[in-house]
Amino acid sequence: MAAVSSTMIPLGTTAPNFLLTDVVSGKKVSLDSFKGKKGLLIMFICAHCPYVQHVKLQLARIGKDYQDQNIAIVAVSSNDASTYPEDSPENLKEMALECGFKFPLCYDETQETARAYGAVCTPDFFLFDENRKLVYRGQMDDSRPGNRKPVTGQDLRKALDAVIQGKAIDFEQKPSLGCSIKWKPENSRKF
Repeated sequence: MAAVSSTMIPLGTTAPNFLLTDVVSGKKVSLDSFKGKKGLLIMFICAHCPYVQHVKLQLARIGKDYQDQNIAIVAVSSNDASTYPEDSPENLKEMALECGFKFPLCYDETQETARAYGAVCTPDFFLFDENRKLVYRGQMDDSRPGNRKPVTGQDLRKALDAVIQGKAIDFEQKPSLGCSIKWKPENSRKF
């Protein structure tokens, strides 16, 4: 499994708008769906990636722990389901229900949302403040498949807590690491 690091787009970047469908509810989701929230966490994940499989239960815990904290969370899968059928909307829905996700999991069929956010790997995390300015991008924690470090969500939780408290994120932001997003041939690009 060849790992890819997130691109660490500039802090202060404004969240690009999107319009995607939640694979569980069938509802449309956009930035406007989260108006009034103190922060917005956008996570690029998928169903088949071993890195996501390694952290998916912690993602569910984070969703539960922060559901009443004035933080919005949305997960997006942008993998090409025609070449990776494990990442089809049906399989994504199955994963969301199995894990008990308390946040929408949307399918980015055109891959436009991943491109707009500069997402390159799964998982890839982008946390925005109440003005939808990027304040954190990077890893969930130091755990990786096979490195025997516990999956705690420590880095992401510290960033979420800072946003809730209106504080600056004052620790080193390390890139996320995971499988590359599986681009459609017409969307392939080098990073």
